[in-house]
Amino acid sequence: MGSASPRDHLMKLLEPVVGAEGLDLEDVTVTQAGKRKLLRVVVDRDGGVSLDDVADVSQAVSAALDEDDTMGQSAYTLEVSSPGVDRPLTEPRHWRRAAKRLVKAELRDGTVVEGRVVAADDSGVDLDVEGAGRRLDYQDLTRGRVQVEFRRIDDVDGDEG
Repeated sequence: MGSASPRDHLMKLLEPVVGAEGLDLEDVTVTQAGKRKLLRVVVDRDGGVSLDDVADVSQAVSAALDEDDTMGQSAYTLEVSSPGVDRPLTEPRHWRRAAKRLVKAELRDGTVVEGRVVAADDSGVDLDVEGAGRRLDYQDLTRGRVQVEFRRIDDVDGDEG
């Protein structure tokens, strides 16, 4: 394995496996849980991840791990899930998947902007900030977070009554 960390090795090993299932590998973590290790694999894609997707990826990841010695001979638990709402928005695909969602964006100059994601592309994100459009380039952002809304904009359209 050379100088690569176990996490780096797992990311490199599992990225094509997850990609073959039509998903993006977002993160891999290994933690000790009693006598076992817990391997968490976080996957996502445009349109979200279904339980069937998680089951298919779990089987594929498990098969790949059986052929590799990264987890060693000790017992481990594999957990495959999609990212939660608290996942920071750090990649263009994260911003794209947050379309229509209310977000709080932290800028490199220390300011914070809150608005609804209108669109995102490879260079930046367009937000609706209090009725006015605002373009933020990724180079000016440190990260963003989706804000929890109990009533999303989608719910307001024609549901009165």
